[in-house]
Amino acid sequence: MTRELVMYVRGAYCPNIALARDVLSRYNIPYREINIDDDPLLAARIKEWTHFYSVPTLIVANPGEDVPYTNFLPRPADRSLKGFDRGPMITEPNNHALEDWLHKHGFLNKPYSR
Repeated sequence: MTRELVMYVRGAYCPNIALARDVLSRYNIPYREINIDDDPLLAARIKEWTHFYSVPTLIVANPGEDVPYTNFLPRPADRSLKGFDRGPMITEPNNHALEDWLHKHGFLNKPYSR
């Protein structure tokens, strides 16, 4: 794989982070975590991308980088950002949305369930 999966998290317990970790563990998908509590610049980046400190935010990045490998779609004006596929980024997905997004980006060999 020429891309890397990066998941932005926070240090406090979050059920959405736990769900994402469970999916990634279940399918043995390698990923790198970045804790936004450790760096105010990274926290500001997530806030710029999501307008909140929304975690988990997962991105597809070039290896060793911590930004999406390509432009991502803007925030939707007519719905919640949760689980919205923004191309190389997804924020607070449920298991179904995360599995579909991982499949789309080649991290999961599982047919779309829709």
